[in-house]
Amino acid sequence: MEATVEKPNTVVDTSNSIETAFKTILTEIGENPEREGLLKTPVRAAKSFKALTSGYTVNIDELINNALFESDNQDMIMVKDIELHSLCEHHLLPFLGKCHVAYLPNGKIIGLSKIARIVDAFAHRLQVQERLTQQIAETLMHSLQARGVGVIIEAQHLCMTMRGVAKQNSIMKTSLMLGSFNENNNIRSEFFHLIR
Repeated sequence: MEATVEKPNTVVDTSNSIETAFKTILTEIGENPEREGLLKTPVRAAKSFKALTSGYTVNIDELINNALFESDNQDMIMVKDIELHSLCEHHLLPFLGKCHVAYLPNGKIIGLSKIARIVDAFAHRLQVQERLTQQIAETLMHSLQARGVGVIIEAQHLCMTMRGVAKQNSIMKTSLMLGSFNENNNIRSEFFHLIR
């Protein structure tokens, strides 16, 4: 299966226009962006927004770089509880949670920190959780030519807890199983057992 890896956008310094947009937002909600407490808010908000969407500037191939290593390991490799935060593309509000990633090597393993960096690269974009799960799984499957990949994300969405139905304790769970994780019940069960 081909990975649907998005190419990073050309880096353009948009700080001033983002600052202007935040200043406009403050005015539109009835605030005075010239009052003391808000004078630097547009600058700070622009910096925060750029940091929260920094994944658009990440080239996944460069991120992985030379962190693929030959290995005869045939057993499942898993990293659980990778913290993540992202912005919901529908409301621009955060969702926060954790990601569990496992794969079955096929002659190659990947450096441990690269898995967390892949999660961050896709999480630091405007997202829906379903697509985020898919992007992480397909990228690992494609990069490693793995026998299988499993990804589960559990997250709390502030667009659901702070607004709308305002259900404070709701958690969204998404999963994607590729290759042997999809085809073999025992492998999938082992993955779920290791997460618990």
